Amino acid sequence: MDDENFWALMDELSSRPGGRHERLEWLRGKLRDGTAAEAVEFQARLEAACAAVATDPLWRAVRRIEGGLCSDDGFDYFALWLVAQGRRTYQAVLSDPDALADVAEVRALSGRHLREWHDDEWPEWEELDYVAQEAFAELTGQGDDGDDSEEEFHESLDAVQEAWAEPEGETDTVEAAVRAGTPRLDALFPVEAGS
Repeated sequence: MDDENFWALMDELSSRPGGRHERLEWLRGKLRDGTAAEAVEFQARLEAACAAVATDPLWRAVRRIEGGLCSDDGFDYFALWLVAQGRRTYQAVLSDPDALADVAEVRALSGRHLREWHDDEWPEWEELDYVAQEAFAELTGQGDDGDDSEEEFHESLDAVQEAWAEPEGETDTVEAAVRAGTPRLDALFPVEAGS
């Protein structure tokens, strides 16, 4: 699975009707239509896209939205959610974390206390991280056998990531716009609102 195919899936996932469960079922079906190797490559691309999200400016933006309560796991789930918003939104937010203020799902949370947010409203999507492994298990005929399938999946994933790794010193780090801050997010989520 190349980069274009990965983002085509993410773009369609972001625009599909239904809740998260229905959208994940659709993605799982698309991955099952491919090969086990493609499911592994999907996961490798997903993890690479999520790793690029881990910048200080985005951490600050997510903490602002979530009232300062974002844990390490919560940020990882945010990264998955952001990738699932599609390529255009992902790239806009990576370039300028304040672009989160333009995302309808984020705007819908403004002015509401965290306790009022429903599970599907949080800008986090942990379950997306498991869909490729589930498809891989089905494609390899291991179904719910668990350990064997999981071990084989992770070994395959490690091999793909190692093959794709850039030599040290040649990485192209994407750094978000730091100087501008997040004035629009700050207006949507004042410090008092999250307390």
